[in-house]
Amino acid sequence: MGELLGATSYLISGVAPALRSLVAVLGSWGVQLATVLGRLSRSTAPARRAPARAPGPDAFARSPRSPDLSLVDVGYAYGPGAAPVIDGLSLDLPAGSHLTVVGPSGAGKSTLTTLLAGLAAPDDGRLTLGGVPVTEVDRAWLHREVTLIPQEAYVFTGTVRDNLRYLTPRARDADLLASAEAVGARALVDRLGGLDAPVGLDGPPLSSGERQLVALARAHVSPASVVLLDEACCHLDPAAEERAERAFAARGTTLVVVAHRISSALRAPRVLVLDGERTAIGTHAQLLGESPLYADLVGHWVAAGTP
Repeated sequence: MGELLGATSYLISGVAPALRSLVAVLGSWGVQLATVLGRLSRSTAPARRAPARAPGPDAFARSPRSPDLSLVDVGYAYGPGAAPVIDGLSLDLPAGSHLTVVGPSGAGKSTLTTLLAGLAAPDDGRLTLGGVPVTEVDRAWLHREVTLIPQEAYVFTGTVRDNLRYLTPRARDADLLASAEAVGARALVDRLGGLDAPVGLDGPPLSSGERQLVALARAHVSPASVVLLDEACCHLDPAAEERAERAFAARGTTLVVVAHRISSALRAPRVLVLDGERTAIGTHAQLLGESPLYADLVGHWVAAGTP
């Protein structure tokens, strides 16, 4: 069984680059296919220590009463015998919280957002949404209430409206335009020719930053109460990034931002520094004095001129 799971995981990860290219061609069906296969690759990964099991189709699924997030001694590793990427992490995120996550490459920042989105289950500890273990949360509730925007933003072939409505098929045009305005994408929508304008293979090429604006507007118009931005603004300038982050914070959404710039940390009431055994959480001012890694990161950002 272990060999079969390993072979399946290898096959799926091997075709992932091709799937990313197919998304633009297949439109919304391509996005759904990539999402399903991505989740399949996680569910068929080689067994880790004491892995939590996701509910089967007949399992009792529960809808949380709130989007409060809680992690208690959570651990996660990528494979058997591997050192945990996240180890013993405890964290409370009440509804409406705003948290920025920083740390060196490989510290587990993206892994954390994947866990918070319910796309993977912790190996150890307990992760709950509204008091419900993430493995027991109703999938429909999870997909509606939690949105993860990765660094690589997708714009599929169709119209601007098709792209913005992807998470909210019944959204009115006025709502689409209001969200585009809120996150700073309205000028892009107008330049493209409005909501009926073609994008993807049928439209003009979009820069990485423009694709990120589309993804941000798509998430903003959705009903999600938890938004996870995994360097989702890294191709935007500092002013555009600030506008997008403030737009999500203003709607009362729980906002978790994997930081690309020091300014994201300065905007958040709390900052989480992922640093293995020296992981720390606090305000910007507290961490400057308590976390050597955070002080080093801030110094690096300042020296590099990253606002």
